[in-house]
Amino acid sequence: MRNLSLATGRASPMFKIENNSQLELAMTATTTLTPPAPRFGMVRPRRLAVALVLLALAVVPGQLGELTRGLMTDAFVQVSGFVAATLILFYGAERLFNFNIGTSLQNAKGWQVPMAALLGATPGCGGAVVVVAAYSSGHVGFGAVVATLTATMGDAAFLLIATRPDAALVVLPLSFAVGILSGWIVDALPGEKQKPSGAGSCELAPLIGRTRAKDVAFAIFALPGLIIGVTQLTGADVAAIYGPILPFVGLGGTAVGLFVWSTSRLQAMTNFNDSPVTRMAEETAFISVWVIGAYLAYDYVVAFGGFDLEAMFKSVGPLLPLMGVLVGLIPGCGPQVLVATLYVGGLVPFATLMGNAISNDGDALFPAIALDPKAAVRATLYSSVPAVIMAYGFYFFAPGFMN
Repeated sequence: MRNLSLATGRASPMFKIENNSQLELAMTATTTLTPPAPRFGMVRPRRLAVALVLLALAVVPGQLGELTRGLMTDAFVQVSGFVAATLILFYGAERLFNFNIGTSLQNAKGWQVPMAALLGATPGCGGAVVVVAAYSSGHVGFGAVVATLTATMGDAAFLLIATRPDAALVVLPLSFAVGILSGWIVDALPGEKQKPSGAGSCELAPLIGRTRAKDVAFAIFALPGLIIGVTQLTGADVAAIYGPILPFVGLGGTAVGLFVWSTSRLQAMTNFNDSPVTRMAEETAFISVWVIGAYLAYDYVVAFGGFDLEAMFKSVGPLLPLMGVLVGLIPGCGPQVLVATLYVGGLVPFATLMGNAISNDGDALFPAIALDPKAAVRATLYSSVPAVIMAYGFYFFAPGFMN
């Protein structure tokens, strides 16, 4: 199983003025955001250029092309399928029960931080991404963001549940509890409870309404991608089981995802009125581009530069818990999946896994960086403090625990 993924940044929100009294605030808010990307018709030229470069790398002959195709397939079945499933559950529940998670978090008052931590503790990154989106639209405070990013273990949770459920039963509840405590502490700090500028004064996306054909096409690939990904988590040889179906699903899903990404506004996630399938397809496609970029960047270095993170972990002792925390500060789920893999393989202690689980913010850090870089940096630094405490607590006081 390949050990790296990454994800997420988000297109700039498009503001809609609700009334004249909000005009000044909305104009101020828009000045802090990146202008919308230029586009010709439906196509976003810069995104299209990136998509074409990625596709070109996949068709290059020789080792480079073979490695790229394999990485794209891995990215789709190991991450995209799980992200799509998580998001469709959230967005489908919203539509089925007429339940808006962002509004519910806003009305939760004293329960806002625990609810955000619970969403973050949900395996995968979907719950944490939802909380970050709610923060960007002013539904939750900064403490909720810290709670969800502290509690989340991202896609590494899927691997841990499948291979070491006993450890997962310890890591996930502890991360949840630490997330709640961290969020409450941050909200108690002076100046940290405010919501982002423009809160309550804008809609983050215009209506799209009906499900588009490209969204359905992406869902058609995501479903078998999820099935293959679940099979892989069991330790089975998916190449032997699925044969030519594996690259067809992986590369086909990647191609459709790149099409969705390069021809969409990528704002449906924050719009309750959009189709759940549309919201899922746009968000997953957006995350998938970062996943692919991370897979390629990391494995290109490994293949052509001789970089060996596993050997680096094995060469140190007391620094292992700190290294787990530091790796957790890297955006995305890929490095975190690697740490979980090293733990499952017995190469790093439980203290390293625990520190990494608390410090890592998964894929949700990328939309946070895109929407509010300063808040994203503060949130991930805040989460590193309890991570160090928990990691070295286990290292010194329970060195053999869960090893």
